[in-house]
Amino acid sequence: MRRWKCNLCYRVNELPEEFNYDPVSKTYGEPQRRPEIQSATIEFIAPSEYMLRPPQPAVYLYVLDVSFNAVNTGYLQVFCQTLLEELERIPGDGRTQIGFLTFDRCLHFYNLADGLSQPQMLVVSDVEDICLPRPDNLLVNLQESKELISDLLNKLPSMFEGNTETGSALGPALQAAYKLLNATGGRVTVCQTQLPTVGAGALKCREDPNERAGRKIQNLGPATDFYKKLALDCSAQQIAVDLFLLNSQYTDIATVAGISKYSGGCIYYYPGFHTVSSPAEADRFEGALRRYFTRKIGFEAVMRIRCTRGLSIHTFHGNFFVRSTDLLSLPNINPDAGFGMQMSIEDNLECNQVCFQAALLYTSSKGERRIRVHTLCLPVTNAISEVYANADQQAIIGLLSKMAVDKSLTQSMGDARDAMINAAVDMISAYGQILASSQRMGQLPCPYSLRLMPMYILALTKSVGFRVGSSTKLDDRVFGLEEFKSMPLTMIVLQIYPNLYPVHALDDNNALNKGDLVIPQPPMLHLSSANIDRHGAYLMDAGSYMFLWLGASVSDRFCAEVFGLPNFASLPELSNELPELENPTSDRLRTFVSHLQDQRPFPAALIILREDSRQRNLFIQRLVEDRTESTHSYYEFLQHLQKEVKS
Repeated sequence: MRRWKCNLCYRVNELPEEFNYDPVSKTYGEPQRRPEIQSATIEFIAPSEYMLRPPQPAVYLYVLDVSFNAVNTGYLQVFCQTLLEELERIPGDGRTQIGFLTFDRCLHFYNLADGLSQPQMLVVSDVEDICLPRPDNLLVNLQESKELISDLLNKLPSMFEGNTETGSALGPALQAAYKLLNATGGRVTVCQTQLPTVGAGALKCREDPNERAGRKIQNLGPATDFYKKLALDCSAQQIAVDLFLLNSQYTDIATVAGISKYSGGCIYYYPGFHTVSSPAEADRFEGALRRYFTRKIGFEAVMRIRCTRGLSIHTFHGNFFVRSTDLLSLPNINPDAGFGMQMSIEDNLECNQVCFQAALLYTSSKGERRIRVHTLCLPVTNAISEVYANADQQAIIGLLSKMAVDKSLTQSMGDARDAMINAAVDMISAYGQILASSQRMGQLPCPYSLRLMPMYILALTKSVGFRVGSSTKLDDRVFGLEEFKSMPLTMIVLQIYPNLYPVHALDDNNALNKGDLVIPQPPMLHLSSANIDRHGAYLMDAGSYMFLWLGASVSDRFCAEVFGLPNFASLPELSNELPELENPTSDRLRTFVSHLQDQRPFPAALIILREDSRQRNLFIQRLVEDRTESTHSYYEFLQHLQKEVKS
């Protein structure tokens, strides 16, 4: 009888007979060829003992703000049209259910029962004690009621066109959503455009515009625990709530975000949204909706993180509820979510490698109960120099950003900023001690693997969430912090330190060939104004946004070939579209932008800026290696670190 040894607890077990069969090659006798031995990532169909109830169907409820402010932004037309176009591609099977709830001061439910000639709106004006206007047909089978659903989506924008009601009963709408879904679980999608003002969860403005540029940041935490408590109730019933915030005024994201953070949902933010006056945000919203409606989704999930004996995981980062010490409750899970974990070494590690394993138990949109397992093995060393040599600076800055968010909420923004800088000082000091006499005097000791860490930390202190001394709206700041907690690592790094490319002379040298496409690969530049020439054009990829900067002396030929306009003076001050012109310069630039867009889950908004634009600070403030009135340049920051290390 063969035996196997667990790589986490080291227990020796007998090998089950069925493990000798390889389901891929359909042969016996070679268990080492099984998929779970060959691959670090594998998915299993879960047996019945992993089911507390039959797998739930895919259930989607859309909760839409239809107040005067919401209708005025034009978002409802974008939302309804996009959902209508993607209705056939929504993940699910023949059991998929869908429902709609709109709200202003009142709640509006929609009876979409198969057999009705048109959707029936049911209005609940008493929002103090929420009750459903009818027990059935508010959630309906998508296939059976598709015509009524399409009819409602076509009519919704015009139904509220003249609405003058300015109140927002977000809290009661969420309570109603909970009652609708508590028997099945599912996903609640909320679009909100203003501060909740009516019923449970009503809020008052806590932002003082005069303190936006201050160094002491107030009101980063919630004003009430209503949204957190409701989120925990939702989580217990396998309901996740996703928020789309499309506001032009203060919405208190610090408070309302609790409904998503603790229910395993997502938060999306479109400041100043308006389909006419803010077309870039409108395009970003539409692109995000297409991805959101159609991406893969898992329901009623739990995730457990295990590690080798002698190690322990003590802190988790992301949007979830911690059910026990190593079990995360995730009513919904999607491929765009990011998580972070902190671990500590509890005992001496006597083995030569350690293992980490994440196991996700979830229900697919087709109703299958599955277990997805990721396993990572890493070597153990007693040489600190080896740790430094193999450090992943992007993973480190990603985790540091999450830890700093927690510190800004539990202590203060100043403490969070100090902790980030101290992390750089400690890292360099420890490495300097390793080098000892081999390090030249006067040089800042930093290992090659972590050579960008000081720059990343400086950039992090200048990010929207953590910066001080620069006018920053409270909602912008809070959302900037929320992103660090839940975004994938690649997007976090772009938010902290955007990629900057010169695009005024794109060519095919070193181009990437992808099928029939030839994608230019311009060099990346440091984020410093010293690299910005007035004769050039530069593309900055900052994650959620891309900025195309046009220098005041950019060539007339570039203007003609890219924009179809004779010179710089004829370019609009601000725009967000690259026209399709039939020439190599236009083709290369549009191909390069499309290539960058394809590298992320959600499309970035493209903002085209002239050097003299009133909005130029959107670009300039991201040149994080430059000095400002209240922050160091990169060179000055290195000098500061060197001084701290010596002291």
